[in-house]
Parts: sequence; C-alpha cells; structure tokens
Amino acid sequence: MNPDTWSGIAQSILDGFDRHYALFRTYSRSGKTHFEQADWKGAAEASLERIQGYEQRVRDTVATIQETYGEVAQRSDSWPRIKIAYTGKLLNHWQAECAETYYNSVACRVLHRDYYKSDYIFWRPAISTEYLEAAQPTYHSFYPGTRGLRRCLLDLLASYGLKTPFENLRRDLRWLERALIDHRKQGWKEHPNYQVQVLHSLFFRNKAAYIVGRLINGADRQPFVIPLLRNPDGTMTVDALLMRQKDVAVLFSFSRAYFLVDMEVPSAYVRFLMTIMPRKSPVDLYAMLGLQKQAKTLFYRQLQYHLRHSRDNFQVAPGVRGMVMLVFCLPSFPFVFKMIKDRFDPPKTSTEKEVREKYQLVKNHDRVGRLADTLEYSNVAIPLDRIEPELMEQLKQRCAGSIEFDRDQMVIRHIYIERRMEPLDNYLANASAAERRAAIKDYGNSIRDLAGANIFPGDMLKKNFGVTRHNRVVFYDYDEICYITDCNFRKVPPARDYDDMMSDVPWYSVKEDDVFPETFGPFFFADPDDMTEFRKNHAELMTPEWWKKTKQHILEGGQADIFPYSDPVRFCNCYAGEDDAAARR
Repeated sequence: MNPDTWSGIAQSILDGFDRHYALFRTYSRSGKTHFEQADWKGAAEASLERIQGYEQRVRDTVATIQETYGEVAQRSDSWPRIKIAYTGKLLNHWQAECAETYYNSVACRVLHRDYYKSDYIFWRPAISTEYLEAAQPTYHSFYPGTRGLRRCLLDLLASYGLKTPFENLRRDLRWLERALIDHRKQGWKEHPNYQVQVLHSLFFRNKAAYIVGRLINGADRQPFVIPLLRNPDGTMTVDALLMRQKDVAVLFSFSRAYFLVDMEVPSAYVRFLMTIMPRKSPVDLYAMLGLQKQAKTLFYRQLQYHLRHSRDNFQVAPGVRGMVMLVFCLPSFPFVFKMIKDRFDPPKTSTEKEVREKYQLVKNHDRVGRLADTLEYSNVAIPLDRIEPELMEQLKQRCAGSIEFDRDQMVIRHIYIERRMEPLDNYLANASAAERRAAIKDYGNSIRDLAGANIFPGDMLKKNFGVTRHNRVVFYDYDEICYITDCNFRKVPPARDYDDMMSDVPWYSVKEDDVFPETFGPFFFADPDDMTEFRKNHAELMTPEWWKKTKQHILEGGQADIFPYSDPVRFCNCYAGEDDAAARR
C-alpha cells in the first residue's frame, strides 16, 4: 500500500481539525464584540454554534476520507500507519492534544469498537504540550514595583482594547487598588519579583467579561479574577476582585456555562489556570474553556487509569431510586454513571429520545451555576469482574437494551457521567441547624436562578438536587426540564363544593403545559418547620404571579443578572458606601 495514501488520510483529518479550530476561535473571539455591543442573544448563539459545530466537522471529515480513499480507509490495518503519519504532522502543532482527540473522533466513526486500542487511536497523548508557546504570549506581566500599583492596574485594564468606556475609571482603579491591598497577608512586603500576570484573552460568559490572572511576590502565588460588567448606559464597571481560591473555583464550576475565550495554545491556558486552581483537574478546565471533547478524552483516560489502580466495584448509587435513570457509581471515584432505562416507572411517560433531548438542552444552555454538566459517551466497556451482583441484576432487568457482553467486559451503548454530589434530602437529614437553614435558602435560590435563565425544573423534589463541595445546591435530574416560556402558570380555581375539596384528583381542567405554583408546597417541604424557614425567603415561588412576571421578563428579551460570586464582594456593596461617607465629610 502506498505510504502517500496513509499520509493523505492523515492530512485530511488534520485539515478537518484545523477548519474546526479556526471556527472555534472565530466564535470565541466574537465574545468580545457581543460584550461591547451588549448583544447577549448573539453571545448565546455563538456559544451554541461552537458546541454543536464539532460533530458536523467530524462528519464532514469522515465523508471526505471515505469518498477520496474509499476501501483503504475502511481497512483496519491502515489505521496504525495513518496514526503514525498523523503523529508526525503534530510535532509543532499549537493544539496537538485537541487534534489527537479529533483524530480519535474520526477513527471511531470508521472503525469497529474492537479497534479502540492504542495501535489505532490515541489512548495516551503522543505529543507533549509542555512549554508550548505560539506567536502571542499566553500571559502578560505588569510590574507595580517600577510603575506603581495603580498605574499597573490602568495598563492592565487598557491592554485588552475594549471599545466600551468605563463609567468611572478613577473610582474603579481606586477600588481595585484598595481590594488588592486589603487581601495582603499580615506582614506583607514587596519582593524583587513582585508582578501581576494576566492571561492574554478575556473570558466572556453571560453578561460579563473576566480578567484572569495571578499575583507573584516572592514564593507566593495568588489567584485573582476581575469581573467587568456592562451598564445600561453603555459604559462598563469593574464589579469586584476575586482572590480566594474558592471564589475563583466557583467561577469555573462544572455547573456553569462554558467561557468564550480565544486561545492559540489551549494547553498553555490550562497550565496557567491549574497554578491558580490546583484542585481543578485538566478535565474541568478544558471543559470550561469550551473544549468539552478534549475534556471527555482526558476523563476517559482518567477513568481507565483509576480502574487499573483500584479494587472496589461499581455498585448501585445510594439514595432514592430514579424512575427514568439507573444510577451507579464506583465509590473510590467522584462521579456517578447514569443510564436511561428501557422502560420508565409510572407515572413517567417520556421516551428515551425525549430524555436525550433534555440532556442536550442542558448542555447547550446557560447553566447559571445550578445545572450539573454531563459527559456523554457511547460504547463504554467495563470489566465484568468490577460490577457488583446487585448492580448487574438491575442492569439486566432495567437496561438490557443498552448493554451487551463481549468476552470479559460489559459494553454500555449510551451513558451519562456527572460529578457526584450528595442528594439534598440526604444532606438535610444529617445537617446541623445552621447548615439546614443555609441549604433550604439556597434550594430556593437555585430554583430562582434557574427560572431567571428560562429553565423550569419540572420535578422539584429534593432528591433531584445535590449539594456541591462548596455547599451550593445544584439540580441534576433533567427528564422533566423545560423552558419557562413554554409553561402556562395558573392559579388554582376555587373549589365548587366540599366534594371538590376532598377529591384525590383536580376538579379543574389541566392542560399539558399548565403549572400551578400554589401546589408546590409538598414538593418543597413536608416538615412544617422547614416550610416556615423556606417561606422566609421564597414564599413568592408558590404564587403564579412571580412565575408569570419572570416569564414575561424573558419574553421581552430580558436576561437575569446572576453573579457567580456573592453580593458582599461586589465593590458597589463593600466600598461605595464608604466613598459616599467620605464625600459627605
């Protein structure tokens, strides 16, 4: 066989990836334009197009190599040679790790799963991305010791070239400088290497732009993020300074939408981000940068590596059993595995296709910190000797159509994987009084935030919400999720007589999209004390008026302001009052 043919197939795959990444960068760069124009709808559309474009480019590449190279591309023994040729083309490629993942996506469309092995696809990275740099530096450094801290901050803000003017730049610089000084440790002193380093590109999401960087002083390395917000009058404001690792980590949480950020060398961005968020894995960071296919590749490698170095077995996940999904876990691994059942337990009436569409809706939507992201896989193999008998029995009974057995492995046709959280009902059962009050309040906040993002959870039972390690309440059961704008919120008509009041079924007509918020109480809390606590902050969630108002705001093009950090850290809340008092004096 002619080596030029293998090289030609490899080049076709790389050309396909390069087209994909060029479009990926185009959509990412558009975040800046959308921010400058306050075009939030356009930003959402760019995010959606960026997510959906990958599969189309893979299909186009598969079609190209099948049409051009025909039988050669279909022969499994061609692919080890294609892989070698492809590897040689990646030696100085700026997105080599992502190009390897793209190759895997193409090869897995062509090959039978028997050939999903290291000779045919990239089970491990073949090209090192360590210290890879492109034409543009990954980050810029500013030196307060030579130009002064405030001048350094001015240069930093100006370096991004945003066309939007600041509402009050002097005030913002003063607040930024003060916040940086307030965060200094006791006994802080300036070292010769004192510098501020910021990533070259802004991070855009929702209605904000974020400057992401770190402070270097001696041996200390401290993260910081500066959120920039648009004002109604067309100006912008520095809204806060986030310097705690926890606050920065929440900004990059798995329950948030992906950033629009332009990167020549994504591995260099990930490497920088890991220095300021050491508890985050590359899986988390590639996903949040919008490279979720690369995140899937890294996660699968991580899972296989963990299986080789652990001895516990997959088992049914603890908690209340789901009606639609069979959920299992590996106790030593911080994720849960979710499979759609062959038949749903009554009263559920949806189909597998509809459930998949719900999960895709969440993938494409703004998750506002309240919806868990998922990794979706096909043809996942699990060793039979690592599956507990109880789980195996449930898989055979409830998911027989989604599994098959191949020698010593069980192959799962389709599966979702989510980060493991403690179900809210379990958390409340073991929480202290203070933890319970905080969780009840955040449960209501979660429902409010979802509504502001045009999401109605549907089934709002506490078992469908989880608590993250940062004690945030997040929704993770999507089979009844829908848009607020598709719901018809109604008031319960008064009962006509005593028989109506005592009836087990509604005495009024109910259409498919009708929702009656007055009936939410039993879904929220059966315990009277818990319901009293819930009502302190969220009584209006049980009124149709609040939901109608939220729906109307969305229909009019409004977008809720949902900040991925707490109100007390916003400059308008922590410094503005002091400035006003000083002005009065």
